[in-house]
Amino acid sequence: MNKYNELSQFKLPVNFRGKSGLYVQVWWFVQSSLFRLSPQFLYGWRRFLLRLFGAKIGKGVIIRPSVRVTYPWKLTIGDYSWVGDNVELYTLGEVEIGNNCVISQKSYLCAASHDYTQPDFPIWAKKISIEDECWLATDVFISPGITIHKGAVIGARSSVFSDMPEGMVCVGSPAKPIKQRL
Repeated sequence: MNKYNELSQFKLPVNFRGKSGLYVQVWWFVQSSLFRLSPQFLYGWRRFLLRLFGAKIGKGVIIRPSVRVTYPWKLTIGDYSWVGDNVELYTLGEVEIGNNCVISQKSYLCAASHDYTQPDFPIWAKKISIEDECWLATDVFISPGITIHKGAVIGARSSVFSDMPEGMVCVGSPAKPIKQRL
């Protein structure tokens, strides 16, 4: 008998994905082909594909072809924001990115996790909010349920496990505010 995990007991919550399994598979096919193989400069095409699958994408948004979005219908991005190469938007829960934000390459926004204290390892999701005018530098990890408040900068390779205050430069693992941005 397992002491910690009994994964045969795991059950995905009803409507956790927000769409049918077939719809999810169609998106993953479109993402791995039409989205990922599109030329670098076709930002409008990638915005169109995300919107087609339910994402709310503002005007002038730049999304690189190597970006991965698990469920676009749980994604909102405001006007003139940039999402860099190899960013993972793990949208098992909602991810909201404000206006004029930069999510730099290799960053990972993780809007779900599991309850490791339960043997059936239940999954749960919590919304991530990146408010207007934030910059997440390269290789930043954002955990579920986090808010990065307006104008904050999260330094390269930082891991964020608690909300970060407005207008602050925050670094480390776990990330902590170290100085005013301006």
